[in-house]
Amino acid sequence: MEEQYTIIKPRSGWKTIDWRELNEYRDMFFFLVWRDIKARYAQSVLGIGWAVIQPVFSMIVFTIVFGNLAKIDSDGAPYAIFSFVALVPWTFFSGSLTASAGSLHGMITKIYFPRLILPIASILSKSVDFGISLVVLFGLLVWFQVLPTAWVVILPYLIILMMLAAVGFGMWLSALSVQYRDIRYGLNFGVQLLMYAAPVVYPASLIPDQYRLLYALNPMVGVIEGFRSAILATNPMPWDLIAVGTCSAVIIAFSGALYFKRREKYFADVI
Repeated sequence: MEEQYTIIKPRSGWKTIDWRELNEYRDMFFFLVWRDIKARYAQSVLGIGWAVIQPVFSMIVFTIVFGNLAKIDSDGAPYAIFSFVALVPWTFFSGSLTASAGSLHGMITKIYFPRLILPIASILSKSVDFGISLVVLFGLLVWFQVLPTAWVVILPYLIILMMLAAVGFGMWLSALSVQYRDIRYGLNFGVQLLMYAAPVVYPASLIPDQYRLLYALNPMVGVIEGFRSAILATNPMPWDLIAVGTCSAVIIAFSGALYFKRREKYFADVI
């Protein structure tokens, strides 16, 4: 039998993602996704119930504080369902940032594999929680007797945009957190601040028109408002926000991949 060899050569310059290499390690990728899912619910009394508790309790708190006390406008929709529609994509996004930032710490340094697998796997493992939250969302729609619009057909695109933004930020954060440990320590605080830079507890209609496109540079703005328009019909579909958010997400993902690949050769030495 003819022997086969794999030659690993150092790379120079700015490199993007090697899709063929990632495909060769797809079994490892799926194993890591499954490992993260199992680890999250291992020895947990409530198990996958935590995927329901977090957005539901956040919805209750937001409804009391922002809906009843602060009287934040909800574009005519009941504030509870108004906030929950935003919390479904936002919970996935914020959880993905936290998981990806620490994904490279504790990695195996003496065995070669594309390190990019780690942050992407940690992000995709959150898709289970996201799917459960969607089921709860449609249950709430029945409870509040809300009929989604025909624009629900665009939800798959919005979900892809949400994941692209999460992967882009995740590559940046995972690479930066290897060199700068402050990233992990300050991330939870940063994610909380970032939530108020997205229309989670308030509608994007409160943003003045002259700042609307600048506001849309946060990709989650178009995602959240798109979810609300498709499901609650609070406003016409915000194509301008979605278009700007798409461009922003592509730039973040592309630059994140370049930076990650640029710093990858130093990960083992630093860790």
